[in-house]
Amino acid sequence: MKKEKTTYFPSIKTIKAAADTIKNVSAVTPLSLNVRYSNTYQANILFKREDLQQVRSYKIRGAYNKISSLTKAEAENGVVCASAGNHAQGVALSCKLLEIKGTIFMPAPTPNQKVEQVKMFGGDYVTIVLEGDTFDDAYHLAITDCEKLSKTFIHPFDDEKVIEGQATVGLEIIAQSESPIDYVFIPVGGGGLAAGLSTVFKQLSPHTKIIGVEPEGAPSMTVSIQNNKNTELEHIEKFIDGAAVKRVGDITFPICKENLDATVIVPEGKVCETILELYNKDAIVVEPAGALSISALDFYAEDIKGKQVVCVVSGSNNDITRTSEIKERALLYANLKHYFIVKFPQRAGALKEFVVDILGENDDITYFQYAKKTNRENGSAVVGVQLKSVSDLEPLITKMKQHNFYGDYLNDKPDLFQFLV
Repeated sequence: MKKEKTTYFPSIKTIKAAADTIKNVSAVTPLSLNVRYSNTYQANILFKREDLQQVRSYKIRGAYNKISSLTKAEAENGVVCASAGNHAQGVALSCKLLEIKGTIFMPAPTPNQKVEQVKMFGGDYVTIVLEGDTFDDAYHLAITDCEKLSKTFIHPFDDEKVIEGQATVGLEIIAQSESPIDYVFIPVGGGGLAAGLSTVFKQLSPHTKIIGVEPEGAPSMTVSIQNNKNTELEHIEKFIDGAAVKRVGDITFPICKENLDATVIVPEGKVCETILELYNKDAIVVEPAGALSISALDFYAEDIKGKQVVCVVSGSNNDITRTSEIKERALLYANLKHYFIVKFPQRAGALKEFVVDILGENDDITYFQYAKKTNRENGSAVVGVQLKSVSDLEPLITKMKQHNFYGDYLNDKPDLFQFLV
């Protein structure tokens, strides 16, 4: 009779063993009260600052715990991973500290800054292979390398030792909090951190509600829970790269399905607002995935009043070259940035008329792309306008129509918007 495979759930014993394994490598990061957010939500809002790890994310916990568990023969053979982000840095540092050779496959378009970070953490113990156009390409190449050379693949989330390493975040939160915790908001990508942390709380603080937070463009855990099976998404928005996966882990899914009290989906634009707010008002630099948990607070504003709330800030590996896109997405989400096709009459003074008579006093043109058609009465331009107030939009559209400048509104036409802007 065939024995049924039982679902793996980490135990407090193995998680405490992981904490002992990583204690000299992973920092016990602060659990700090954020006064501004606490005042805004009338609650005690605490940030678990995993962005302050040496590799600037929690990934060092799982990577080091997994690589430490290898047999002597496995360690001598070396390890392989595929990653263009935080996992690569965690694996690289672990390899150097444990003196184990590692090969890290990264997509060819990976920004040089990320490649250099991995080199810095791994030193001579790490070989970086830049191949393929996407993460999936790099992943398949890494698996092929493992099979050919009998190396050990270090999965970013779907591995028992990795989950137990990430779970140590939960042990620290419980030890650090001076009061019982009512809510924990945690970012969800493949589910390694969520599976580990939720297991700790379900056993040591069962009254705490664990809320998994996913980006709107990649809600793979939410969809899987709704379908009651691990479901691969056909397409994902990769902007929040630290949490954008098409399919969550086969090991992590049943744990999260059992342990998460709810999941919440947050628009990418809201995350961008949070990133800018944290930088400008709190001097905290976070990556998009690191801002997910804080971005979810708006969706639970009534529920968390008067409560003890923890947001896991998962990482701060933000690429400065993305700043303009972050600002753009934040303004679009706030309904303050709008794109139009504007029909300009083919006569002198038309642009001046648009600026003086159509635009409001506080409106600002931030984008202008004009293509003159000499055989037409009107020449169309794509114009981006930034408003000071949401209420300024309707008067602007009304004036454009009254003066025959209005061609089309692009914000609600994503396919056309991405093609033209």
